[in-house]
Amino acid sequence: MGEIEIDVVGFRTAVDVVVDLAKRGSGGYVVTPNIDHVVVAENNPDFKAAYAGAALSVVDGMPLVWASRLLGVPLPEKISGSDLVLPLMERAGQEGLRVYLLGAGPGIAAKAGEALNRRYGVNIVGAEGPMLTGAADDPQAAAAFERVRAAKPHLLLVGMGAPKQELLMYRFEKAYAPAVALGIGAAIDFIAGTVKRAPPWMANNGLEWAYRLSREPKRLWRRYLVNDPKFLFILAKTMARPKEERVAWR
Repeated sequence: MGEIEIDVVGFRTAVDVVVDLAKRGSGGYVVTPNIDHVVVAENNPDFKAAYAGAALSVVDGMPLVWASRLLGVPLPEKISGSDLVLPLMERAGQEGLRVYLLGAGPGIAAKAGEALNRRYGVNIVGAEGPMLTGAADDPQAAAAFERVRAAKPHLLLVGMGAPKQELLMYRFEKAYAPAVALGIGAAIDFIAGTVKRAPPWMANNGLEWAYRLSREPKRLWRRYLVNDPKFLFILAKTMARPKEERVAWR
């Protein structure tokens, strides 16, 4: 859709794919595109490249699910990073997968790790919230991913928001391999209980953006009210393509 590829998979399949990649030591990373990501990728070649290199791309947000129906290749269901992470952590606890949390504010990743260990028995081998820029030459990022590699996790949860988390996973993929990384946005904050998620009825009806805007208007107004409406033009451009070019099958 636009410059972003989205895999046509359901929720259970997505969890199974991530667990399989982690158990096989295949490495790679998972992205969860939403409308904002589609818009950003139009004019950000590095972000576009990060998406192209992902092992799995699952749809985050009902608006993209609805748009996929207009394009004639419907996506089965919404699979946001925040929705995916808890079932995945349950499997991690059951199958003994080691997990590293990277992101959120000071102490929040550790708090989230404690919650995951308590709830699902997850083996948390690291949790930190370093201040990273997302640049390829960021020495703090290189040091952070070296710590990740030394901890030998199967799964790396990166919660720094887009486009930073996607660029970090893309640029440092070899540094944290063979772990599988997932860009999960604010999910670390949600797990720790420091930030509230939108009510399910809002998320399921494509109104999560309105909830987030009401909570953080100064930070998010430009994204939702100025940038994201450009998606309508991108959708129209995508609809003009032949159907076989609209979705990449991998």
